[in-house]
Amino acid sequence: MIDKKGLVLASLVFGSAAMAQVKWDLPTAYPPANYHTENIVQFAKDVETATGGKLRITVHANASLFKAPEIKRAVQSGQAQAGEILLANFSNENPIYALDGVPFLATTYGDARKLYDVSKPAMEKLLAAQNMKVLFMVPWAPQGIYIKKEIASVADLRGVKWRAYSPATAKIAELVGAQPVQIQQAELSAAMATGAVEAYMSSGSTGYDTKTYESIKNFYDTQAWIPKNAVLVNAKAFDALDAAGKDAVLKAAAAAEERGWKTAQAKNDEYKKLLAERGMKIHKPSPKLDADMRQVGGIMQADWLKLAGADGAAIVDAYKKK
Repeated sequence: MIDKKGLVLASLVFGSAAMAQVKWDLPTAYPPANYHTENIVQFAKDVETATGGKLRITVHANASLFKAPEIKRAVQSGQAQAGEILLANFSNENPIYALDGVPFLATTYGDARKLYDVSKPAMEKLLAAQNMKVLFMVPWAPQGIYIKKEIASVADLRGVKWRAYSPATAKIAELVGAQPVQIQQAELSAAMATGAVEAYMSSGSTGYDTKTYESIKNFYDTQAWIPKNAVLVNAKAFDALDAAGKDAVLKAAAAAEERGWKTAQAKNDEYKKLLAERGMKIHKPSPKLDADMRQVGGIMQADWLKLAGADGAAIVDAYKKK
């Protein structure tokens, strides 16, 4: 004989268990084999394991769910529960987002970490006002110049078709007399192959991921700045988790941040080696090119401080004292 009370009870138990499972989408603009994406996939696995499958995060790589400029808005509006962005891309909203993209302010991983530590409270306050929370941030490699021709000074960049993927890289194009072309990473390989892009500034990993060596043969290791990607979560989505779920996410995020920083540093030399093996000439900038680029950096630092005002000056002062 069927126990109807038992059936009802079982239905309630399994029904509440099903309701307890939460699914998040996490879009990113970078390919699956990129170390940022691999790190995020591991983060998602760690969360699922820690929550016993109650929180499952689907990572959508290579701008397959949202294009790079759309991801922040998607997280802010709740279209995606979490997402990864390059902070410097959003400097038009607030100059604080552009801090790690200011040339020659922080050019080593140690300095980049100090800059992150002193700027994080201001960043968190900004994002909280936009209904978001920082889960973790991971750096790229120091930025250099990819270019078709060999160069000895900034004068050699005049008129070059220059990929501008952020306000900072567009500003560099303006200062050196290059022609800015707005191209996101997912479209970069095609743009180089057709000649729409002749030069750009980025990391060794971007050059390798996009097979830049097939179209461009020179990389100048200027080590101009170390930008960071931030993995953000919609505040309402995070607050909707129970205490155990929140704890699992934060612990996995802390582990991802530590792992990501270590990986970034280890991958820096590895990517340059891989590029060289595929025909890329890795150049140390000439003294003239280095001096010219540092002059560009000085102009951009002064401009940033004007835009960021007292709050920005306080961050930079704290960084220089740290």
